[in-house]
Amino acid sequence: MGEFRILEVKQSIFADNDKRADEVREELKKKKVFLLNLMSSPGSGKTTTLLRTIEALKEELRIGVMEADIDSDVDAQTISALGVKAIQLHTGGMCHLDADMTRQGLEGLETGDLDLAILENVGNLVCPAEFDTGAVKNAMILSVPEGDDKPLKYPLMFSICDVVLINKIDVLPYFDFDMDACRTYVWKRNPNAKIIPISARTGEGIQIWTDWLKEEVRSWQK
Repeated sequence: MGEFRILEVKQSIFADNDKRADEVREELKKKKVFLLNLMSSPGSGKTTTLLRTIEALKEELRIGVMEADIDSDVDAQTISALGVKAIQLHTGGMCHLDADMTRQGLEGLETGDLDLAILENVGNLVCPAEFDTGAVKNAMILSVPEGDDKPLKYPLMFSICDVVLINKIDVLPYFDFDMDACRTYVWKRNPNAKIIPISARTGEGIQIWTDWLKEEVRSWQK
């Protein structure tokens, strides 16, 4: 049998991406622009939560949004209707954004006049967690209907997130969701994660979330 080599391509791809992500953060720091990477599975209420976030902060922070999807521009149209800068990123079938794709998005967003740029990443709990986008902080949304055991099933996503928003708490009475157990599972993966229960529909918990985000932006700009 002939000889052949095995190349660890995945490792080299991640190493190169991590370097580019650090470069993105350095550039953002110079411009005093805070980049939030927002992730979740489809149907978790990500766009609705984002709308609530913008409504709460748009009078205090200059906000821009990058909407990432495999196709369509529905979310970008929804966000731009609030009067904030928004662009749509099409990933060409890819289920995540990496640092270079994010950099291209930031260039298109023209962040020079922004305090806060939000990347609404492609909706799933696997691929987006594997790639550092260059964001200052990572946030993810877990909705009550998805179940309290998701931190056990998707450990990487929960381990990389600085804050976990548990959305749709208004329907807690109708689902077998154990909030205490969920907190335990999240902290098992990431003891430093901040957990904030919210309802994007009713607004419950949104101020706690936006106060946290506003403080993080101001700290980054110092």
